[in-house]
Amino acid sequence: MSANTSTTPRAITRRLPAAEATGLRTGARHSLAEIYRPADLVVLGLGVMIGAGVFSIAGQQAATTAGPGVILSFMIAGIACLLACLCYAELSSTMPTSGSAYTFTYVIFGEVWAWVIGWALILELQFAAAVVARAWAAITVRAIENFGVALPRGDLAGDLLAPAVLVLLTGVVALSARVGLRALWVMVSAKLLAIGAVIVVGARYVDVSNFGDFYVKPKPLAAQPTTVLEVFVGQSHVFGWFGVFSAASAIAFAYIGFDIVATSAEETVNAPKAVPKGMIRSLVIATVLYLAVAVVMVGMVPYTKISVDAPLSSAFHLIGLDWMGHVIDVGAVLGLTTVILVLIVGQTRVLFSMARDGLIPRRLAAVSRRYHTPTRVTLVIGAVAVVLAEFVPVLTMQELVVIGTLFAFLFVSAGVIVMRRRMPHLERGFRVPLSPVLPALSLVATLWLMVNLRVLTWGWFALYMAFGLLVYLLYGRRHSLLANPRTPVVEPSGRGRHRR
Repeated sequence: MSANTSTTPRAITRRLPAAEATGLRTGARHSLAEIYRPADLVVLGLGVMIGAGVFSIAGQQAATTAGPGVILSFMIAGIACLLACLCYAELSSTMPTSGSAYTFTYVIFGEVWAWVIGWALILELQFAAAVVARAWAAITVRAIENFGVALPRGDLAGDLLAPAVLVLLTGVVALSARVGLRALWVMVSAKLLAIGAVIVVGARYVDVSNFGDFYVKPKPLAAQPTTVLEVFVGQSHVFGWFGVFSAASAIAFAYIGFDIVATSAEETVNAPKAVPKGMIRSLVIATVLYLAVAVVMVGMVPYTKISVDAPLSSAFHLIGLDWMGHVIDVGAVLGLTTVILVLIVGQTRVLFSMARDGLIPRRLAAVSRRYHTPTRVTLVIGAVAVVLAEFVPVLTMQELVVIGTLFAFLFVSAGVIVMRRRMPHLERGFRVPLSPVLPALSLVATLWLMVNLRVLTWGWFALYMAFGLLVYLLYGRRHSLLANPRTPVVEPSGRGRHRR
């Protein structure tokens, strides 16, 4: 029997020791410069959670699904995401590592499950960067045209702008984390000013009669069931309480992104305390801003008059404030720019961690001595994102991004419960209150969001994960650092040394 065959059972069950998850296990471990402070983490979270959706999702869900009850939907979605955020906060405070959910799973559940989560995170972050780049290009073209500049071929401009923004932001992330952070501060500040203008100006035109009693009589949907939940419950409805909870599922997707803050842990000063604070604060601020925009949106005009295509702009148009459309356009462009930037940062750190552990080629874990960033893996990520944005219809695959994220949420929520039992001695900078009740509620809330995804999305996700397991069996299992303890590992310069 070959050596590889004999180690198969251990490959299935082996777990990364908690001490090695954050220790100097490889030449690249902890070689990333510490640049983030608590306020920076809040900006990082707001950079990815608040995109163009802040100007549209409230109106779309009010007009089509929940009516004025969309305000309750925002509250429900915020609570569901906060539960998952608390679970991320505890694990991040215990294992402040760039791998985030991937490394948490490696320590708590084992290598195979870690690969599964890492593979899901690749789906989430890589596809998301391409999806948002395409959306950014479309919104930028529309904003330019709204300012009176005629573009002879808008579609061609969009095709050129999507790869251009990916190349530009990939270069920023690859060359300097500090420059990327400064740029993020400027853009997040500018888009918060735009959102603030929307809230302050719109609040002056709110008519409380538009809120009604937050309840609209339910209406049955004639369409065939498409989501897992609809398949099981039969005919579904819009509006009413079913509509409020359905809208909450869609709105929760807008909040997703706080988990990316956890990937910055190795680059954060006093990470066990700072990372939980950064995640929780950014999520709370994002929830308040989304809720405030929703109140203004629904209060300015009756939900029956809201345009689904451009909800907020059309609402300001109806009350005679056309110039606010330009503010919204600028805010949307800036919002999506920061989303792309943070997605590239997060994907870089996840793949960097997987490469350090040998599950993907270790050379990708090299850190540039000149720029102090994992430049090599960043350039690979940027190149793949450009290819996806240009040659794959990514805008039709947005739910794949969501299901990859929620799959990681499941393991993080369960991980808090399991780690409390298996490793109660580990020092924690933050503890989820009322454990295991709140982590269990997080599991239930995440499953609720997942069953509201389309059956077709589940099918594509299953195929993607099956391919990922094949990649692990052919490469990751054999090259894992735990399976080859004396294999040369990568120094920051790219040179190898043996692990002792």
